[in-house]
Amino acid sequence: MTTPRRRTSAKATTTEADGAKATAPAEPATSPPGTTEPAIAELGTGAWIILPTYNEADNLRGIAVAILDVLPGATLLIVDDGSPDGTGAIADELAGWNPRIRVRHRPAKQGLGRAYLDGFGVAIAAGAQTIIQMDADWSHDPAVLPTLLRPIAEDGADLVIGSRYAPGGGVVDWGLGRRAISRGGSLFAKTVLRLGQSDLTGGFKAWRRTTLEAIPFEGIHAGGYVFQIEMTFRAARRGARVHEVPIMFRDRRIGQSKMSRRIVVEALVVVVALRAEELAGRLIRRRRGSASVPGPGAQPSATTAVEPPSAPSADAAVAPAGDGSSAPEGR
Repeated sequence: MTTPRRRTSAKATTTEADGAKATAPAEPATSPPGTTEPAIAELGTGAWIILPTYNEADNLRGIAVAILDVLPGATLLIVDDGSPDGTGAIADELAGWNPRIRVRHRPAKQGLGRAYLDGFGVAIAAGAQTIIQMDADWSHDPAVLPTLLRPIAEDGADLVIGSRYAPGGGVVDWGLGRRAISRGGSLFAKTVLRLGQSDLTGGFKAWRRTTLEAIPFEGIHAGGYVFQIEMTFRAARRGARVHEVPIMFRDRRIGQSKMSRRIVVEALVVVVALRAEELAGRLIRRRRGSASVPGPGAQPSATTAVEPPSAPSADAAVAPAGDGSSAPEGR
C-alpha cells in the first residue's frame, strides 16, 4: 500500500450547492502512485467511489489510501455529514494530498441514503461512468473493487452487488442476532418485492451511470438502511441487469455499528409500502385500460378514421361517419 505524495501547490476550490459544501482539488490528476496491473488501472478509469462518513476519523485515512491503491484511475468522493469527531477536516487534508480525492460537506447527519444520493448526483454531474458505493469502516474490502467493476466493464451487468449470501460469500465477527437481522431482512424483502437477488440489504455496489440516471432520486423515500433495498428494487423494475459477486463481510474494525431497532422497523415498513405502491399502480393501470376499450355496439368516435371506397365513381361522395361527437365511448 502506498501513501500519496503531498502536493503543496494544490489549492482546493469550494462551491456551495443545496446547502452542502463541496471541496475539490483544482489541479488535474497526475500519474497514479504505486504499481498496479494495467487491466485494473484501466478498469478504474471513469469510476467514482462514494464513501459516506460520520465519525470515521480513525478509519478514513487508511481506507482512502487502500481504495486508490487498488483503483489508481478512480476518483474518491468522501461525503461527510458534519462529523463531530473531525472526519471532515481529515477528508479535506486528504484532498490536499491527492487530487483524486474530493470532499462533499453536508451540514448535519441526514441518513445514509441521503448521503449516497447526494454523492451520486455529484459524480453523475462530473461525468462518472461507473459509480461505486461502499462503507468507510473496512466492512467492505477495497481489494474486491476490481471484481465489482468487471461485470459492468464487460457489459454483463448494470448493477453489481457485493453479496454476503451468494455462494462463496459470508460474514465474519457477527453475532447470531446480527446475522438473523441481516439474513432475515434480505429474505423478507426478496419475498415481498419478488426479487431474485440473495443480498438486498448490503451496501457494497457498483452502478452503471445510465442505470442510476434512470431512477428518479426525488422519489426515493428511504433515508436509512432500507435505502439499499429500495434502490435495487427500483433498478430491477426498470429492467437493469443485476449481478451478484460473493464477498466476505467483516464487522467494523473501529467504532460502533450504527444499526438500531428504528432502522430495522423502517426497513419492514418501507418494503411493504413499496409493494403496496406497485400493486396499487398496477390496479390503476388496469382500470384505465378497461375504460379505454369500447364495449359491444359502441359507435365510433369523432376521431375514428373512415377508409374511403376503393374505387369511387366521379359523382360519388364520402359520407361522414354519423354524428361522432355525441357517440358514447366504452359502454
